[in-house]
Amino acid sequence: MREVVAGLLIPFAGTTLGASLVFFIKGNISIRSQKALNGFASGVMIAASVWSLLIPSMEMTAGNAFPWLPAAAGFLAGVFFLLLLDKVIPHFHTADSQAEGPDFHLKKATMLFLAVTIHNIPEGMAVGAVFAGLLAENTSLSIVGAMTLSIGITIQNFPEGAIVSAPMKEFGFSKMKAFLFGFVSGAVEPVAAFLTVLLSPFLVPVLPGFLAFAAGAMIYVVVEELIPDSQQGKHSDTGTICTALGFTVMMVLDVALG
Repeated sequence: MREVVAGLLIPFAGTTLGASLVFFIKGNISIRSQKALNGFASGVMIAASVWSLLIPSMEMTAGNAFPWLPAAAGFLAGVFFLLLLDKVIPHFHTADSQAEGPDFHLKKATMLFLAVTIHNIPEGMAVGAVFAGLLAENTSLSIVGAMTLSIGITIQNFPEGAIVSAPMKEFGFSKMKAFLFGFVSGAVEPVAAFLTVLLSPFLVPVLPGFLAFAAGAMIYVVVEELIPDSQQGKHSDTGTICTALGFTVMMVLDVALG
């Protein structure tokens, strides 16, 4: 049980550490650095979606008549779930000049906070789903594999925390308030993870589909937000290189440890 609690909380530590960079960065974070952070996070999330979620999902249904069906259906459901959140929650991406979602006349800082909070939900769900399957003694999952996903999300959350807190300072907030924005944006992740584990009695029968659901939600975030943010304007090659680095790091972690 200790390993489960630690695995659910470790990713939150990554966001907190990333947000704390606002205390040490002089001036504003450079465009190149922002693209590097977004690119690296993209690579980690793509690799985690494939090796830690989709492949285990398909392994669980290997003996079924249509082994690909739960993974395919769950993946698409995850994509459309995040699409729905994008439509009903007002939010703002740093690479865009206009806000998305309903027009509630919120400040840019609030909408940027909501944008990051939205895509922390599937990350928490992904970690929670893997540990829920582990607690149910699913043979396709192991404590090492679950911790590998948790560590990978933690690595991805480090730049994510900085992506939130640094722009808040640019919006005129003090360093402490900017840090708190990043800190709170990450708090939704362990909440989503713990709720997923609590729902495990209902999720275990559909665990393959739910793992794929989390993967689809994460891929939506990558394609909708992180990659566009890393590719618009100058220094797009920095985003591309860091995407490859993030993917490689997560792939090596999962294959070597999982």
